[in-house]
Amino acid sequence: MTFIVTGAAGFIGSNLVKALNERGVTDIVAVDDLTQADKFHNLVDCEIADYLDRHDFIERIERRGFGTVHAVFHQGACSDTMETDGRYMMDNNYRYSLALLDACGAQRVPFFYASSAATYGAGPRFVETRDAERPLNVYGYSKFLFDQAVRKRLAGPSSGNAAPIAGFRYFNVYGPRESHKGRMASVAFHNFNQFGVDGRVKLFEGWDGYGDGMQQRDFVSVEDVVKVNLHFLDRGTSGLFNLGTGRAQTFNDVAMAVVNSRRRHDGLPALTLDRLVDQGLIEYVAFPEALKGKYQSFTQADIGRLRAAGYEAPFLTVEEGVARYCDWLAR
Repeated sequence: MTFIVTGAAGFIGSNLVKALNERGVTDIVAVDDLTQADKFHNLVDCEIADYLDRHDFIERIERRGFGTVHAVFHQGACSDTMETDGRYMMDNNYRYSLALLDACGAQRVPFFYASSAATYGAGPRFVETRDAERPLNVYGYSKFLFDQAVRKRLAGPSSGNAAPIAGFRYFNVYGPRESHKGRMASVAFHNFNQFGVDGRVKLFEGWDGYGDGMQQRDFVSVEDVVKVNLHFLDRGTSGLFNLGTGRAQTFNDVAMAVVNSRRRHDGLPALTLDRLVDQGLIEYVAFPEALKGKYQSFTQADIGRLRAAGYEAPFLTVEEGVARYCDWLAR
């Protein structure tokens, strides 16, 4: 049976392809847009059956051109939260996803897709209910609107006989295969490279009631993101679920994990935050005016619904996950 992964050359998509390979699955159709050609590097060590451009793919699946499809992992999207072209964002993230959802529904294909914690905006509640959803940008709105379409499908009269549909509201994901993302790559990735070039990591000064580097996010390893996706593939469970650790940690925590990992590689001991700041290894810069009012200073996934769906595995902490990621980057 064929598996389809959209956004397959991207960050989470390529990690999913690799994880399916590790299960012995190679009959995978990889779908992406390689206008940004360097993304192909993410698939070099993966085994796939075919590659299709995103535009060719949607026409083919609508005419049932893939035979029996075991599941679709829809990870493809524009994830740039600073994108201001609303027409492009809605066409790419909403209309395209809706067409794929319709095709999967008509063919009874399980559909697992990437939503986003951006649907919650500034919070303060991060629970999968309509009253908690207040996106701050058109990216968040595109994901929010598609989630509403999924909710209607799941609540419809024929939902009991339908194939599974599960959406995952990714929080701040970090890990291997994200280098192509540029400014939208994770804090851990940028910290690692900045330290390599400048010998220090720069974080934002305090703003919005938070101290220097004390803004908090729910940072989740892509290792855990993949495990959750495959858990739902195995279980066939439907719904909309937060995918974070349920534990907010500071940007200082990420920077400390990165710097101390790089020090460990150099045979140097770990230092406390105060010592890292005193030695100029962590530095604070003014909070950008352009981000004020558009920035999530705090996110923390409520993972009660995820746990209730049977996912019991622990999540990596920043200290564990970022250290592992830094080891991978160093290699």
